Amino acid sequence: MGYQVLIPQDIAPEGKELLLQMGCSIKMGTGTTEEDLIRDVVDCDAILLRTAVVSEAVLEAGRRLKIVARHGAGYNNVNMEAADRLGIWVTNTPDATTNSVAEFTMGAILAAAKKTHLLSRKLKENDFFAKNAYKGIDLEGKTLAIIGFGRIGQAVAKKAYYGFDMKVIAYTPHVRKEMVPDYVAMVGWEEAFSQADFVSLHMPLKKDNRECIGEAEFKQMKPTAFLINCARGEIVDEKALIDALVQEKIAGAYIDVFQQEPPAIDNPLLSLENVIATPHMASNTEECMRRMAVQAASQIGMVLSGKQPDWPVNCPKNTKR
Repeated sequence: MGYQVLIPQDIAPEGKELLLQMGCSIKMGTGTTEEDLIRDVVDCDAILLRTAVVSEAVLEAGRRLKIVARHGAGYNNVNMEAADRLGIWVTNTPDATTNSVAEFTMGAILAAAKKTHLLSRKLKENDFFAKNAYKGIDLEGKTLAIIGFGRIGQAVAKKAYYGFDMKVIAYTPHVRKEMVPDYVAMVGWEEAFSQADFVSLHMPLKKDNRECIGEAEFKQMKPTAFLINCARGEIVDEKALIDALVQEKIAGAYIDVFQQEPPAIDNPLLSLENVIATPHMASNTEECMRRMAVQAASQIGMVLSGKQPDWPVNCPKNTKR
């Protein structure tokens, strides 16, 4: 091919091997700041992107750029308007993360229900009998509300229903009937929050849903209910969540994503006893990293060979650049 691909943050070797097999050369980035990317992208035809932010200035600097291939499902770190205007494809890997995040979500629900994190810490502090004061709950028969019923939400529903005998309800603004199995009841927004024992978020971040889950939603939730967020931190009003946890309006939360990442060390979500916090790691498995790397590389190969990608998230009008 004779094309050069910028990789700002390292990926699984299988992805790099595929790029080399397709005749591409690889340029490992010198950093992830806007200045780094502007400097590195000048002679590149594609970017295989993880979490670095690709701004309009970066896209403008990449005069040979034909594609930004996201290593993951989300693409909020790419300036989509500029990509459209400049004729640059943006793709993602929508199927790569589904099972890994769904498995992690079920683990998060279990951890919150059984209080394993808290009792592990108590045991390490030589308090074996703290278990008498911190009893868990069973999942069987409990209601799980899934907010956002895309690929991951559907996978979570299946695992919760068949694996744990949970009652599953779901909310999504747009859904086709054929996507909804008979064991899932579609409900309204308020009903999802008020009926659930566990609310699990699986919404993509959009311009119109930032902090859409806040004080009103936490007031609707049962005081025995848990919030699980393995989606995007920005969809939750963190201040309202912290207030709800401190005032015990809800029982607890499992938070894998934050409004600011990494979160500030003094963020109360990192110290509250009724919160489990992890570092945006739901998709961080060996298998998922391989899938994302290979699938992102495959999209680069398709675009650079003159084909349309399998998983575009935009439709640039002019792709002759």
